[in-house]
Amino acid sequence: MHPPEIRAHARRLYLSGANVADVARSVGVSYRTVWDWCRTRPEPALQGTALRCFRCRPDHNPTDQRAYAYLLGLYLGDGHLVTTARVPVLRIICSNSWPNLIDACEQAMKAVLAGAVQRVQKQGCVGVQSYGTHWPCLLPQHGPGKKHERPIVLAGWQREIVAAHPGDFARGLFHSDGCRVGNRVTVRGREYVYPRYLFTNESADIIDLCRWALDLLGVAWRMNRRNSLSVARREAVATLDRHVGPKS
Repeated sequence: MHPPEIRAHARRLYLSGANVADVARSVGVSYRTVWDWCRTRPEPALQGTALRCFRCRPDHNPTDQRAYAYLLGLYLGDGHLVTTARVPVLRIICSNSWPNLIDACEQAMKAVLAGAVQRVQKQGCVGVQSYGTHWPCLLPQHGPGKKHERPIVLAGWQREIVAAHPGDFARGLFHSDGCRVGNRVTVRGREYVYPRYLFTNESADIIDLCRWALDLLGVAWRMNRRNSLSVARREAVATLDRHVGPKS
């Protein structure tokens, strides 16, 4: 079965005046298949999430890209995509301690693709979830096993979105696997407290993505442990406060 974007591209070429043979050569599909697409079968009606999937409808992009960058950060931190069910389901686990984060997660899912979002109460946390056939199109990092046990690499189109909205992506990462804390230090017998951001993840690839986003924002960071980075300089913390802020 050919991807819907190939079919849509073939039909656009045909409707613009190309003949079936030229279209078949252009898209790399058999003459008979292109004939069926363009001459004998009407374009199938799009339903459900297909109407909003910007990967399958490149000519129509209703998705809020800032919301997508934020949701991608949440997914890489505390999310997983189940594709073995009849309909794929995206789940992101949020602590009960941060009700505004739960609301923000739900709003991002709706802004990106979801028609409906469910909240499943668990012990100490809420699973924010959405069923949708086209979630795998938008989150190609899904796969068997834990994220830190497989490569996590953004597709080119994902990198373009993150590069345009690194603050939203960083907000998703820090809202999932990060925190803003008061760091206590003692200097010459006096105790001082200053704000500090920490991001922790077992995946070296996800740590690298976080560092990339911080570099795009001009935020200084350092690795304080193998699986953790710290943002502690005053100006760097101030920048993250504008883009991320503490969880609530």
